[in-house]
Amino acid sequence: MRKTIWICLLFLSACAATMQSHLDSIQNDFANGNFAKATQDSDFKNKNNLDLLIDATALFHENKFSESDAAFEEFNKRNINETSSSVSREAAGLLFGNSVNSYKPYMMDSLFVSYYQIWNLLALNDWSNARVVINQSYNRQQKMSLEYKKLIEENKNKLSNIPQIEDKVNKNKSDWAAFSDIMNPALMYLSGIYFLNDGDFATAETYLKRANGMMPNNTFIQQDLELAQKHTKPKNTTWIFYESGFAPRLRQEDFSLFLPKLGMIYFTVSEPYFNNAPTQPKNSQILADVDKMFLTEFNEYRVNEILRTYTSTVAKTAVQATMYNSHSDSAPLLGILSTIYTVSSSNADVRTWATLPKYIYVQRIDNDKSDLNELNIGDSIKTKPKGNNVIYVRQHDKITDTKIIKLK
Repeated sequence: MRKTIWICLLFLSACAATMQSHLDSIQNDFANGNFAKATQDSDFKNKNNLDLLIDATALFHENKFSESDAAFEEFNKRNINETSSSVSREAAGLLFGNSVNSYKPYMMDSLFVSYYQIWNLLALNDWSNARVVINQSYNRQQKMSLEYKKLIEENKNKLSNIPQIEDKVNKNKSDWAAFSDIMNPALMYLSGIYFLNDGDFATAETYLKRANGMMPNNTFIQQDLELAQKHTKPKNTTWIFYESGFAPRLRQEDFSLFLPKLGMIYFTVSEPYFNNAPTQPKNSQILADVDKMFLTEFNEYRVNEILRTYTSTVAKTAVQATMYNSHSDSAPLLGILSTIYTVSSSNADVRTWATLPKYIYVQRIDNDKSDLNELNIGDSIKTKPKGNNVIYVRQHDKITDTKIIKLK
């Protein structure tokens, strides 16, 4: 039986490796500027959640802002309540493993959807819809914060009944850096800049205070917060949002746990794999650590994943033992089949929005002093010497994606 189990685990690892390889390939395409590979089919309604997010991002990089926004809107329609989970979805996960379900977005994903939608709409000079997206994202983030706190309490209660699992979870979590709450400071700061340039100082102050609370050492945010509090519009100012690297990928790992009445049971769980980051741009300050943002949420979802796998595996292992111990002539075959089912249906979910950045940095430059904005990327970006600009920069291995947007 042990040999059968390891054969199953090898097969299961191969399945997970296929998805891992697929997402690695997408990251490699993006790193080399090959965005078109992810946008062959424009029929967004037939795409799954993960492909939809990757396609929308690729369209954004190709400067197809209207198409990108349409793809993100399709995502929003499908995922009105990101924190909910249906009974049928949970049942399918228990019976057949996590990968049988469609990709369940992280709460962080939805906040990044809003972030990129704002960029799309600013590039289209659609300030009215940008305001709508910003307002929606603020309400969404408030709601997610409450749901996240509930999730933490629920996981604590569940883990307290299974000390073996609790010890393993807490040991792994201690090695990971994470925030204390669901947050996206880049989204908050970009929103604050929007309202500051629009002359809505009270609303700008609300967003900039939140951004400052998330990133208290960022002096650029503090400068804009002071302007909002003084009811003063910035003049001849350029903000540069610089994205680098890639967010964590997930890898499937196997481990076992001995239970007195059932013997050894086998788990497969997802573990984060962290990418290297390029050098921080000269004169920039950190705005968002996406690794930390991801781990904040992943820490708690991983608890759910392990608990779900534990519950499922214990139940299936009990059935498996019954099959092996029955007096039927077909008992060995039934036992082997139940073993295969137990292991193969306990697969981990290794899907993530693989094209998100690892870090987002920001620069704030006074155009009165220089109309040349120096970036540590081998080139320089020239902006108009008058007025305010916001610049999006994504450094890839082969190309640099730059978008210069004139503000009011």
